[in-house]
Amino acid sequence: FFENLPSERAIASRCEDSLSLRCFLGYGIHEATPNHSSLSVIRGRLGPEIYQAAFELVLSGLRERGLLKGRNLGIDSSVIEANASLRELVHRNTEEQYWEYVKRLAAQAGIDPDDTRAVRRFDKKREGRKTSNQEWVNPHDPDARIGMTKHGACDMIYKPEHVTDLDTGAIVAAETRLGDQGDTEELAQRMMAVGEVLARVCDDPEQTKVLTSLTADEGYFSVEQVCGLQNERVRVIIGDPHESKRRRDKQSGIVRQVLSKARRAVRSESGKALLRKRGEHIERSFCHVLDHGKHRRATLRGRVNLSKRQLAAALTHNLSLMMRHLTGYGTVKQWLAGNRTPGRGLSDLLRTLLSTLRSVWERLSERLVEFLSDDDPKSCRNEVFIPPSPNCRSSTGC
Repeated sequence: FFENLPSERAIASRCEDSLSLRCFLGYGIHEATPNHSSLSVIRGRLGPEIYQAAFELVLSGLRERGLLKGRNLGIDSSVIEANASLRELVHRNTEEQYWEYVKRLAAQAGIDPDDTRAVRRFDKKREGRKTSNQEWVNPHDPDARIGMTKHGACDMIYKPEHVTDLDTGAIVAAETRLGDQGDTEELAQRMMAVGEVLARVCDDPEQTKVLTSLTADEGYFSVEQVCGLQNERVRVIIGDPHESKRRRDKQSGIVRQVLSKARRAVRSESGKALLRKRGEHIERSFCHVLDHGKHRRATLRGRVNLSKRQLAAALTHNLSLMMRHLTGYGTVKQWLAGNRTPGRGLSDLLRTLLSTLRSVWERLSERLVEFLSDDDPKSCRNEVFIPPSPNCRSSTGC
């Protein structure tokens, strides 16, 4: 995120090349740094709960510095390209490859199946052409779904989703969802889970000060989900895309009250202000994480792995927000862009960044020790891998 590294190979190469990163990780100039395959093994051994614990640890730091309110939240989703190809699709029932299926149809239409160009033209213009996720799947990445990318092309996709604090811009939740899942699917349950996380971070077990409002675009509007959120005393600011077609006087009493309450919230001055903040903070988080953070094209496969990567990217985004609050610059490149004569300030910035990362590392190590001490050590040791501390040279961890 900080240096626009798109993959674990690039991370391993950068750690091997940078003297400052070698010093931070505790490796000498003549020692070999971990290979990119080691990063993949470590990611597989660390469960999602470890990533979530590290994410909540950074949220606690933001809370201590006044960079997390947790009252007004905004939610939105985007699209990333999966590390899978449409050419490798197979039928779920017959296991027939897509290209063989097209060749068979072309032969039935009187086209030479060995003429690749003619078969492609036929596939592009044939009637009834439809590639359904219920019929076709990529065997190399079964979680990837067929859909439209950000540029309007048809490809294998995932949908990353961010929940952002509209008062500060901090990301309070991030996950990668399936490409064919609707935005309204289990929206109330997902937001209640986010409220529980904020209650732990903000020390508000009754959830009286967190998740007071939720702002989203029209794609998240569903009468059932809006009603569920309103029952939890959450102010919903989501526009109704079918408002002109609905007749509230013909709806039942409960539905009419839900629609009227949502309509008043959207048209109020505070609702319009939160909608403007939603477009500002959430779109900025996607720009930082997906575009500038090199996550628009996935290099991993599987929803679990991509959710870990998305959560780690959101964690570094929040660290950048903290650094911008402490030093005025979120990254070293921003400092160099704002200062023409690098001097002592650069070393101070690097020292502050490394000390912040080291403190986060130490606190996370303490949380990992507490996590392991709660359960049976033998069973946990087989499932959780503790990364080595900066002062440890062992490749298997301490």
